[in-house]
Amino acid sequence: MAVKPFKLALAGFSAIGLAALAACGDAPTDDGGDDNNAEASFHACMVTDSGGVDDKSFNESSWAGMEAAADENSDIKVSFKESASETDYDPNLQSSVDDGCDFIVGVGGLMTANVDTIAEANPELPFATVDGLSAIDNVYSVEFDTAQSAFLAGYVAAAQTETGTVATWGGLQIPPVTIFMDGFAAGIEQHNADKGTEVELLGWDAEAQEGTFLNSFEDTAGGKSTSDTFIQQGADIIFPVAGPAGLGALTAAQENDAVYAIWVDTDGFESTEYGAEIITSAEKGLANAVRDAVLAAYDGTTGGEYVGTLENGGVALAPFHDFDSVVSDETKAEIEELTQQIIDGTLVVESPSSPSAG
Repeated sequence: MAVKPFKLALAGFSAIGLAALAACGDAPTDDGGDDNNAEASFHACMVTDSGGVDDKSFNESSWAGMEAAADENSDIKVSFKESASETDYDPNLQSSVDDGCDFIVGVGGLMTANVDTIAEANPELPFATVDGLSAIDNVYSVEFDTAQSAFLAGYVAAAQTETGTVATWGGLQIPPVTIFMDGFAAGIEQHNADKGTEVELLGWDAEAQEGTFLNSFEDTAGGKSTSDTFIQQGADIIFPVAGPAGLGALTAAQENDAVYAIWVDTDGFESTEYGAEIITSAEKGLANAVRDAVLAAYDGTTGGEYVGTLENGGVALAPFHDFDSVVSDETKAEIEELTQQIIDGTLVVESPSSPSAG
């Protein structure tokens, strides 16, 4: 892997790319987006998890899906309410009902029980829960088998490490987090078995389901401190599964020669200013899934379930971007082969947190 001079050059390029991307997109309005399609008859509302609508992760991607639905159908307007903590879930959901929203999306598995409660109290309204499974008839469940994309990310990490040690850590020990960590660990094991390597993973024991967690999705300082500790223990690739707190890992990578990261949820090269540090990302297609959920609700669909996989494009390994020349053609070919094996079922990536396991 390249060292600091290469990283500095990429940092300048990534900053320019991020600025260009920001110039092309519309930031959420101060009033939560209520000014879009003002004359529309269908009002779709989103309640964020903590971290805010600009978290560079699942909230921001979900909001992009809301906006995409409004762009596609001028009879749909969208808005959001931000949650600073779990105590905001119930009042924000109830406020959305009181506002006359026609469809309400709760983002984050931690909110699923809250969505269920208010959905049961309002059976005439359609709801959706993102990263959670609901048994309530008027709640549409949006889930992702991210163990699959994280498996590919783990294989890449094992192929690219020079120290033979990589690390992962999470925000909270909940299924939408540990599923990434399980997949990442399995990908490393696959590389070790296939290539005879002995890459060590710090921060997660998949068999024991035990590891390192911040108990926060917002603590970037804690994320940096945790990543620095793993770097001191020899890790040269960090895989944070922690929303905005994961930015601390990117900062730690930026400050250390020959230390890099793999991002989650979104393509971190595009969603953060740390493209020079990010080899790839284990993505889940939140924006497309949420857009489709809003459009389906507009058409009268209530309830049901969506599970994003490699096969349906709901999860994916992001491009290598500026690391494309660093990752070998051999590794790229192996990733393609492993992807196809997962799609056709000859390779099964298992996690206790996978949607199919529920």
